[in-house]
Parts: sequence; structure tokens; C-alpha cells
Amino acid sequence: MKTLHTATAVIEFGAGLALVCDPSALVALLVGAPLETPAALTVARIGGAAVLSLGVACWIARNDTHSRAASGLVAAMTLYNIATVATLIFAAFGLGLRGVALWPAVALHTLMAVWCVACVRWNPLTAAVNGSLQHRSNPETGSHESGRAISS
Repeated sequence: MKTLHTATAVIEFGAGLALVCDPSALVALLVGAPLETPAALTVARIGGAAVLSLGVACWIARNDTHSRAASGLVAAMTLYNIATVATLIFAAFGLGLRGVALWPAVALHTLMAVWCVACVRWNPLTAAVNGSLQHRSNPETGSHESGRAISS
């Protein structure tokens, strides 16, 4: 997970900074049309600040890969990447917007989403939680049994 957090930090810090500093240029690269109204520029900068924050959070968490907070961050990154892919694909096919960076961004966010899912699946914390779910309660005796047979 450390490599995932580090890669996400670098990518999203750069994207967030670009959106905060010059949102119209980045949007034009993605969808082929610049942002022209003050309202659109304001909302894009707020989104840029959120993406920048994700990058900072990933950078800070890069050395704390086995905590619940780190796992929660990966879950949030998964949602973000999937939502970004869906939004960009809708922009292309639903709205007919296509910039030179659209398909590379779709590919990058798809790859990042798959990487996030893989990290969540093979995270030791997730395995520990799933293992604890395999223990069953016996309502008649109030005792807990594991799924394993006990040999004497």
C-alpha cells in the first residue's frame, strides 16, 4: 500500500495544484473545452483543493499502511477513481467532449481503481476483519465457535 499511497499522492497533488492554479487549461486538456465563467472556475478550484487534499492525505499516510485510517483512505481513493472514470466516460459519450488527455486520464484512473481494489483485497487488516467474521455465535449457550473443528 505504501507505493499506492505514494503514487496517488504525487498524481493527485499535481492534478489538484493544476486545477487550483489554472483550472481552465486542465479542463481543456481533458474535455476539449475551456472553463469560461467565474462560477465554473470557482467550482473547479474547489474541486482542485479537494484533489490536492487527497494527495496530501496519501503522502502523510504512505508510511502507515496497516491502519484502519490507511484502509479507509484506500476505500475513498477507490470511490474517487471509479467516479472519475465514470464522469470522464460520460463526458466523452454522453456529452461529446473529448480532449487530448481524456483517454489517458481514463486509463490512469482505471488502473488506479484496480490497484486500490487489489490493495483492499490483500490488506492484512481486511483479512483480519474477514477472519473475525468467520466466528459464529451460539445463541443457545452464549458461546462463540470458530469455523474449525476442535480435536482432542
